[in-house]
Amino acid sequence: GKTKEVELPLSSMGKLLAKQNQAKELASLIKSIRPFLGVVSKAKASKIVRELVDTFLDMGSKTGLEIPLCLECIGWAKSEKRTFLTQALEARLILLYHSNGDYSEALNTVNRVMKELKKMDDKQLLMEVQLSESKVYHTLGNVPKARAALTSARTTANSIYVPPKLQAALDMQSGILHGEEKDFKTGFSYFYEAFEGYDSVDHPFAMDGLKYMLLSKIMLGVPDDVQALLTGKMGLKYRGRGIDAMKAIADAGKKRDISIFNKTIAEYDDELKKDPVVQNHLKSLYDNLLEKNLVRIIEPYSRVQIAHVAETISLPYEVVEKKLSQIILDKKFSGILDQGSGVLIVYDGSESDQTYTYALDTITHMGKVVDVLFKKAQKLS
Repeated sequence: GKTKEVELPLSSMGKLLAKQNQAKELASLIKSIRPFLGVVSKAKASKIVRELVDTFLDMGSKTGLEIPLCLECIGWAKSEKRTFLTQALEARLILLYHSNGDYSEALNTVNRVMKELKKMDDKQLLMEVQLSESKVYHTLGNVPKARAALTSARTTANSIYVPPKLQAALDMQSGILHGEEKDFKTGFSYFYEAFEGYDSVDHPFAMDGLKYMLLSKIMLGVPDDVQALLTGKMGLKYRGRGIDAMKAIADAGKKRDISIFNKTIAEYDDELKKDPVVQNHLKSLYDNLLEKNLVRIIEPYSRVQIAHVAETISLPYEVVEKKLSQIILDKKFSGILDQGSGVLIVYDGSESDQTYTYALDTITHMGKVVDVLFKKAQKLS
């Protein structure tokens, strides 16, 4: 009973310090409770340390204490011969190395911990490490290896109970990898699951889940859905600059306006460019929006100077000319570029260039003529 009396206040105190953003105090608390851990069972001690270290890491504050604290706790766990706790903390260390940009250290730790875990048969921890491996490979741009590691994690997860927070992390990674394949419809479903999972345990990553849901809707070309999603209880509960950035990008998409997009990128630089998931899709988002913006400008005309289009959209002549020829080649717009006079001649939607059709017909007829001639030649011989 006595240990329970100390354990609960410790957990609450950890959460309170995290809420008040007091990372250094929480780090000190984790170190100062060691004498108490000596008098409780190993399983209980492991649970307390894991919970407090998790609370500390979930804060996401970059104090520079994260890796040293984790390494120090691992050292202590090893000296106390607490194998399970050592593995659990090393699994956290992988994610720390990852967020710190030490990718080779992260992968070295993955390989080391995997060997140990296969001996121990701890499925949940094995799944966490496989998921972390997937995250590291994704950041390194190796999508096939990231997908393989995620498949392993999901296979491991099938045979065990997965807590909501971990299930949400699995779903989040699945959504991210579907996004890499430009399958934002499936991606959205996974981000929604991840959001609900994180939201159910009041985890700060719920905000990211919502942000990526909005990103999926923008990438699917349905910016109107962004506002619809945010008018519900989600929008009331989750507010922040990351969400505002997505709203502004959706607005640029709706208005087909590249200048609003560029202003948003400048204003929300941290939220957009420092998030690798969003950053990955910004370029194709920009290209997509540039196309729509150009189409909007040339729609009213039957002939228009390329220089005028470039001036209207505030972009260099060469960029606009190249993009216009790409739009015509991709059949997203009917027209022809007269590069000599620097004019775009716009066709009416129904009136398209029949040259290709005529050429195909001619080739077909010629083919028939050749066949007839060939048969006649065979008779002669």
